[in-house]
Amino acid sequence: MKKTRLFFYLIILSMLGVGYYFYPKIEQYLYGINEVKNHKNVEFYIPTGSTLDALCDSLFANNVIDKPLKFKKYAEFRNLKNRTVEPGKYNIAVKSTLHELVNDLRKGNGEKEVRITLNNTRTLEDIANKITENIEVSSYDFLKLLNKRETQTKYGFDSETIRTLFIPNTYNVWWDVSKEELLSRMAKEYKRFWNAERIAKAKQVGLSQSEVSTLASIVYSETKKADEAPKVAGVYMNRLKKGMLLQADPTLVYALGDYSIRRVLNKHKEIVSPYNTYKNTGLPPGPIITPPISYLDAVLNYSKHDYIFFCAKPDYSGYHAFAKTNAQHNANARKYYAFLNKEGIR
Repeated sequence: MKKTRLFFYLIILSMLGVGYYFYPKIEQYLYGINEVKNHKNVEFYIPTGSTLDALCDSLFANNVIDKPLKFKKYAEFRNLKNRTVEPGKYNIAVKSTLHELVNDLRKGNGEKEVRITLNNTRTLEDIANKITENIEVSSYDFLKLLNKRETQTKYGFDSETIRTLFIPNTYNVWWDVSKEELLSRMAKEYKRFWNAERIAKAKQVGLSQSEVSTLASIVYSETKKADEAPKVAGVYMNRLKKGMLLQADPTLVYALGDYSIRRVLNKHKEIVSPYNTYKNTGLPPGPIITPPISYLDAVLNYSKHDYIFFCAKPDYSGYHAFAKTNAQHNANARKYYAFLNKEGIR
C-alpha cells in the first residue's frame, strides 16, 4: 500500500514537472509568439501609471516585440493588466522568452534604484539634463522647478548661485522619485558636504559657500592638475585681496558660450557680461562649471604665496609657470604665445 502511494506521488510530481516545463511553451505557441525580438540587451523604462496598451506600444517601438496585439492577448491571458504594470527600469536580455518577460513585468522586477552622476555641467539646463538622465522626472519639469524664484529662495540661492547647490558626485535614487524629492535630496547632500569644518574654512578665507564654488569652477577651468589647484587658487585669492581684476580667460569663454575657443584674444575681452573678469572686479555671479569636490577643497585650503600671475607652460604638460611681477609674467607669456604660434593655435 505504501509503495503504491509513493508511486502515485511520483507520477503526480512528474506530471507537475512536465507541465511546469511545457506550459509556457504551449501557451506561447497558442498565441503565436515565443522569444522576444531584440538582438541585443535592451534597457527599457516603464513610467508610473502606464497602461497595457502603452506598454505594448513601447515594447514594439523599442524592437522588443514585433506582434503587439498578440503580445497583449498573451499578457492578458497571464493576468497582466493595467493595474499590474509595474514601473521601473527593466533589462531585457537577448533571446528572453515572453514567459520570462511577462513574469518580470508582473513581479515588478524592474530596477527601482538607479544612479545619477553629476559632473562637468555648466548651465541649469546641463544640470537638469544630467540629473534626470536615468529617472522618471523629465529634464523640462526639473528645470522649471529650478527656475522658480520660490524654489531658489527656499534653499537660499538666486538664479545664478542655485547651480552651486549641486555637489558633483554619484548618487543612488529611486527611479520614480518626484522632482521635489530629488531637489530635497540634493539639498541634503549639499548640507552634508558643507559640514561645520568646511563652513569654518570658508569663513576663514573670506568667501561664502557659493563663492567657494564659483572660484573653484574657475580654478578647475584653468588647470586639470589637481596637485596644482591650491596654488592657482592662491593666485586668485591674492588678486581678490588686492582688489585686482581676476582676468580669468575661462570666464570669457563661458560668457561667450563658445567652448571651442582655444585661445582667448583681445576682441573676446570686450564682451559685456557680468562673467567678464577683465571688466568686472571680484568673482562672477556664479560658477562657470560644476567643479569637482577636490577643487572645492583646493580653494578652502589654497596655497599661501606671493604669486599674482600664472601662464600655461609651453610644453603641453598642463602645468603653469607662476610669477610675482608683471615683468616675470610677460616673459612667461611671450614664451607661451610663441609656442601657440608655432603649433598653429589661433
